[in-house]
Amino acid sequence: MNKLLLKGGKLIDPLSKKKEEKDLLIEDEKIVEIGEDLQVVGAQVIDVKGKVITPGFVDIHVHLREPGFEYKETIESGSKAAAKGGFTTIVAMPNTNPVIDNPSLVSSVLTKGKEASVNVHQIGAITKGSLGKELAEIGSMKEAGIVAISDDGHSVMDSQIMKLGLEYAKNFDLPVIVHCEDKNLAGDGAVHEGYYSTVTGLTPIPSSAEDVIVARDISLAEESGAKLHIAHISTKGAVGLVRQAKKRGVDVTCEVTPHHFSLTDEAITSFDSNTKMNPPLRSAEDVEAIKEGLRDGTIDVIATDHAPHSKEEKDVEYNYAPFGITGLETALGLVITELVKEGVLSLEKAIEKLTVGPAKVLGLDKGTLEVGKDADLTIIDLDKKWTVDPQKFLSKGKNTPFSGVELQGEVVTTIVGGKVVYRAEKQGIGDKG
Repeated sequence: MNKLLLKGGKLIDPLSKKKEEKDLLIEDEKIVEIGEDLQVVGAQVIDVKGKVITPGFVDIHVHLREPGFEYKETIESGSKAAAKGGFTTIVAMPNTNPVIDNPSLVSSVLTKGKEASVNVHQIGAITKGSLGKELAEIGSMKEAGIVAISDDGHSVMDSQIMKLGLEYAKNFDLPVIVHCEDKNLAGDGAVHEGYYSTVTGLTPIPSSAEDVIVARDISLAEESGAKLHIAHISTKGAVGLVRQAKKRGVDVTCEVTPHHFSLTDEAITSFDSNTKMNPPLRSAEDVEAIKEGLRDGTIDVIATDHAPHSKEEKDVEYNYAPFGITGLETALGLVITELVKEGVLSLEKAIEKLTVGPAKVLGLDKGTLEVGKDADLTIIDLDKKWTVDPQKFLSKGKNTPFSGVELQGEVVTTIVGGKVVYRAEKQGIGDKG
């Protein structure tokens, strides 16, 4: 029986509200004991004094690019990047090639995921090919193992199709994750419509493109009683709409990405295509609204929207570059630097939005340090300062606007199913299996 003993760490469990210095014992894949000065014969001991032990992070919005875009990322490389970022569970979006819209594709991804460094789950498409015309095989995909449905990257513009999708999802107890963007309002836009789009001359996307679809999808979810989760929320108006909906009892949750609470649209004045993402970087007023939404609980989850691209794809004129940045390996540093150090969130609340918050959205039995639960853990050095160097990323994608930025808070060890899958001094040490 494999035994791993973590000695002297500060345990933070947002589910049980525990915050204490204790030893933690893992046997095989489970947490079996938490106590003071544990002595266990035959256990491998890791001294974590001065470090923080949290439940393993859960990222419910990741683009692993496989199948079809393996030159950008693979399940293997994305999982190693996740482990380095402290994520023990990741959930893949379906906008691959082909789109994950049938059970055989779901099974293929999940089979490969079993060999990965971390736990891999799959989201299925709402519509066939994510074209917004005809519902995908939702029930069959649920049987194959999907945990949600989404046409991420695309809003389902036909409201009747969206209504049917929500109703089907409710029947199968699946959350519906929505990318909220009115295609007619967004057009071929590249950046947020505001002062800096005018200054740069880059094609704008108005805030209303997001707000209109958020309002519509909340209304449809309220009518159907389905579980709605709004991806990468970015506008003041959208945050307000979710806040109001929650007060009315609508079953709606939402997430924010680290780049949307760390940067404003002023960053686009560099014309660096690594500042191009969808939704676009918004105004300072929007960023403040996002922070308030994190403070008051309107925003439930921090998710990365990890979107790796090749250097050749990003190294073009701004309007022609693809949307998206890599996010798994910078997430914790941005959370600690921009939210915890700045007093936006307590450490405990920040950890909650990286662990039990996302786990609850998808009904995953993750995000806690309770005895008897899976031994998925993240060990953090809160005081460690480091400088972002994309060339050290384990992801194939090096596309980040944070290159050269000093962050605080580093993942030193990641444990999945009782096995160490990442240690900082070794820059990754192997797979879960």
